[in-house]
Amino acid sequence: MSARKQLLLKRHRKNKRIALLIALVSLLLIGVLVSWWLVPLLLVLGWIAHEAWFADHLFYRPRDDYRYEFPADAMHYPARIEGGRLVLPDDFQPADTLVLEVQLQASWLGRWLDPQVWIDADRQDFERGVAGRRYLNLSGQHELLGQGALRLHGRFCRLSNDATLHAMRNPDYSERRLLIIAPHADDAELAAFGLYSRAHDVAIVTLTQGEIEAEGYQRLGLDPAAAARLKGRLRVWDSLAVPLWGGVPQARCVQLGYYCLQLPAMAEEPGRAFASRESGEQDIRNVRQHNPFSLPADTDGLPSWQNLQADLRALLEHFRPEVVVTPHPELDPHADHVAATRALYQAIEEGEWMPETLLLYANHLHDNDRWPMGPAEGGVALPPAIEALPADRLWSPTLDAETRLNKAMALRMQHDLQGPPSLKKRLRRVIQATLTGRRWPRTGDDEFFRKAVRLHELFWVREL
Repeated sequence: MSARKQLLLKRHRKNKRIALLIALVSLLLIGVLVSWWLVPLLLVLGWIAHEAWFADHLFYRPRDDYRYEFPADAMHYPARIEGGRLVLPDDFQPADTLVLEVQLQASWLGRWLDPQVWIDADRQDFERGVAGRRYLNLSGQHELLGQGALRLHGRFCRLSNDATLHAMRNPDYSERRLLIIAPHADDAELAAFGLYSRAHDVAIVTLTQGEIEAEGYQRLGLDPAAAARLKGRLRVWDSLAVPLWGGVPQARCVQLGYYCLQLPAMAEEPGRAFASRESGEQDIRNVRQHNPFSLPADTDGLPSWQNLQADLRALLEHFRPEVVVTPHPELDPHADHVAATRALYQAIEEGEWMPETLLLYANHLHDNDRWPMGPAEGGVALPPAIEALPADRLWSPTLDAETRLNKAMALRMQHDLQGPPSLKKRLRRVIQATLTGRRWPRTGDDEFFRKAVRLHELFWVREL
């Protein structure tokens, strides 16, 4: 977890503790001054209200503006929303990625129900109580835009009449030589299944075994270390086998076998080996035997940053990618994700092969654990950016219904996404479905089935 995410989480928990203290004092006063039996009733009602309306991890104010800058080659068109239609100037030129900057204002119902913007048949959701600048994803709507027939309307929110359409043109990166960096098994599928399943020349490199947090496997009668080893083996298998569902053969998949949540420590002490926190293992070779070719760290099996660097340099030279897909270093706060892209940058700088482009993705966020908000199958609006990001170009390819279904099935094969939700999460979902109308997909219980199986995938384009 990054320092900023830790600070946001600390502030969030502090505010919750203050609110809880005020609520408890109020309940005690009610019990003393009114009637004792109201206290348990109000406790139950308060818990239900919390689960329905206050359980989201939102580390900013809904009235904060999102802050995005776009590159110099982006085109910007003044737009109007008139009679529910988006009206563009006559000089509008179609582009593959279209982002509409608009002011949103929640209605009174939008403080209790998720504000929605409907873009023809697509739905994109925003924070309850939203009152600020937001960015709708109009990619894939080129035909209706060209006809002047694209309709927009808000539900539980109002859209400003004035807007700005940002248009960005990209090549089809699925036609380039691709290398996908996945810190853990499932990261490639979450971020880029649609992309890699239609690519002609793609390789997937997974950096870690993903062996930690294996408590569920202890129910099989295993001690914690054995459970972690089993989970690591299963996720290693996922990283090599699941991409075949998207057309990527095992010969184009590489598992490096480093240990989960140890990448940041490795980066700080490059020459030191960092064993697994939970499995007790310290030799990465035991999960690399199915790799299609030998790598430098196969010599001694040490889980060190120096070995990771040597592996990445060798992989870049072997696959010679034109485009590398990797976590967004400023937007995705997961410690392993930040370290993975840091390792890639260093390997490019010190190695022999120079890719042309990075496609950056975010499977996690600093500010909002629900992004992309709203139900599965909807579009992907731009994520919260309360602090300005680099002015990267965006590329947002669309996924047809068959690809979305295949992506969901690829996620179902991932062992880390198969476990049932906790009782607390199941109760929360029942309460939210009943009181706020939220819905979860039938394809899987994990939250990523809602967040990742969408009309769009979204990448930030950074030229090297």
